[in-house]
Amino acid sequence: MLRAIIFDMDGVLVDSEPQHGKASLEVLKRYGINADMEYHEQFIGSSTANMAKQVVEEHHLSVTPEQLLEELNQAKRAIHRKEGYIPLPGIQEMIPLLTQAGIKLAIASSSNPTEIETALKSIHLKKYFDKLISSSHTKHPKPAPDIYELALKELGINASEAIVVEDSENGVASAKAAGLPCVGYVNPHSGKQDLSEADVLLESFEGITPSFYQHIWQRSHGEAVTIANTRRLIIRELVVDDIPALYPIYQDPDVAKFIDDIEEYKEKEIAKQEAYIRNVYSFYGYGLWGVFSKTTQGLIGRCGIENQVIDGKQEIMLSYLLDSDHWGYGYALECCKAVFEYAVDVLHIHRIVAVIDKENSRSIRTAENLGMKPEKELTYKGRDSILYSIKL
Repeated sequence: MLRAIIFDMDGVLVDSEPQHGKASLEVLKRYGINADMEYHEQFIGSSTANMAKQVVEEHHLSVTPEQLLEELNQAKRAIHRKEGYIPLPGIQEMIPLLTQAGIKLAIASSSNPTEIETALKSIHLKKYFDKLISSSHTKHPKPAPDIYELALKELGINASEAIVVEDSENGVASAKAAGLPCVGYVNPHSGKQDLSEADVLLESFEGITPSFYQHIWQRSHGEAVTIANTRRLIIRELVVDDIPALYPIYQDPDVAKFIDDIEEYKEKEIAKQEAYIRNVYSFYGYGLWGVFSKTTQGLIGRCGIENQVIDGKQEIMLSYLLDSDHWGYGYALECCKAVFEYAVDVLHIHRIVAVIDKENSRSIRTAENLGMKPEKELTYKGRDSILYSIKL
């Protein structure tokens, strides 16, 4: 189970990278180094001590790395005294929720211990963190795994019980080297960071709840996330082992009639399901989910929402298919209502559309029973169709 979340600090909790960059460039200018923010960005996620050492060696400065480090730290402190620490939007609301959910919190930052404590006190979050770990406590800075290995030790847990939130390439590499799943926070002030090795990318902390991190942890450990538990159905993310159970449904001629390129689609499921789970479920938090009968425990179809371009417009589209043995008993209506509730309550999605073949009278009735309204007729994938929509 997920027991802890370990956060980087700069660029994740506080938007300090622009301030650090400004301080660094001021100090480097004293030594005749005309650097820009792009030069500073290479050090984001690593320690200031590592930066000082590299700059002294690279530019053959007459000062020691320790002397340059002190100047850099003094310049940072001066800027923070003047401008303060700026929390990222949503952080001050999210952190208390994680603590209330019983999740331990730790900092693993390249900043020095005093700066970590000062920053957290400034944004009124220090009391929520169980451990504050600085790279000054380790032999090697990020991207080495030392700091995350130390954080796990201090928390008294192992890598299978935690996840990391990072905004830099060095930080993500450090987390992954320690065997930890990692959420990559895309902070535009952190420069051009390659976060592609992160398990999922996040662009804002606003509205993020503990369930978001729980789902990331589940997916990283190959566990399916349950979307809804209705009177007769369980709707959850699919795993690769579920795919063979879809074949009989696809082979049903009544079902296949309204699925385009059915043979190609089946092969695609086999070859790309793992990538779909890893990329689509994790990146969007939604996709096509499995529909399971509580009575038989078996897979009876798929239902969910996906991003689609429809008539030149980006939409979030409802899709579903059920085996014909479950037609006429209200299962489609039951699973689609559950998807709508999840879309509003968890994903904060308020418009969903469906494109329905004019000849598919069952789906038309389901859409109308869901409260969806016809917007227009259109040709979609070569079929004469009707675009239905609903505002949730």
